[in-house]
Amino acid sequence: MVLRDNWFSAAAEADNGAPIFINGRIDIEEFRTSGKFPERVEIYWNYTPAYNHLPSDDEGKLMEEVLDILKRAAEKDKLAILTGVYTGNDERTMVFYTRNSRAFGLLLNEQLKDLPLLPLQIYVEKDAQWNEYAEMLEAREYGE
Repeated sequence: MVLRDNWFSAAAEADNGAPIFINGRIDIEEFRTSGKFPERVEIYWNYTPAYNHLPSDDEGKLMEEVLDILKRAAEKDKLAILTGVYTGNDERTMVFYTRNSRAFGLLLNEQLKDLPLLPLQIYVEKDAQWNEYAEMLEAREYGE
């Protein structure tokens, strides 16, 4: 299986009118249907909004650094695949599908140990059918 780095971008609106920007990965159907990534890990990063419920430039840069670190480490041996990133309404959510959430948690701690303590919350759920991913793909028709 070849992991491609193709993405779409779309925008949505929270109940309070705040924009939410969606980056979703495409061309990963082979991974989705393989049955090898049955667990979904969502990493929530709550931030103090700078403007219109979006992060400040500095926090945005740190978020991108963390995202790059986690994506590179998780996908190196295909322990997990980053499938979506939502930013807006005072929160960034990074969605990974993983072979093993416990191993992913260890990797996360190891990769982020040299950074300052980050305001992250982790949620794990069995999602062998990739239901969250399917819902995210529905936003593609509103994006580019």
